[in-house]
Amino acid sequence: MPETQVKKKILIVEDDAFLSSLLKTRIQGDGFEALLASDGDMALKILQEEKPDLVLLDVILPKRSGFELIESLQSDPRFKSVPIVIISNLGQEADIIRGKELGVVDYFVKARISIDDLLKKVREHLK
Repeated sequence: MPETQVKKKILIVEDDAFLSSLLKTRIQGDGFEALLASDGDMALKILQEEKPDLVLLDVILPKRSGFELIESLQSDPRFKSVPIVIISNLGQEADIIRGKELGVVDYFVKARISIDDLLKKVREHLK
């Protein structure tokens, strides 16, 4: 029997239902498994249960911000190797610097990146 390739899991943490649905559809179309969380607490729960291969993270979220989520993950060695890509409307230099200081592998401002370019970056980080 041929080996079945395990799909890489991407956790999408986004409270905008339209955008998260769009991202999920495109990510699954790219052959990845997509997990959705609409707030920081749900994201933390999914991270602990599913251990995704990459996290697409909004910063402004209900219950726990993206930055707070990253901070709570930093103390857990299981998540050191999980790349986090921020997709946010926060485009201030200070926010981008904070994201980089927290160890995110990429920081994109939603208004400045297309879904196609975002997916290309996701594929690069999963290689």
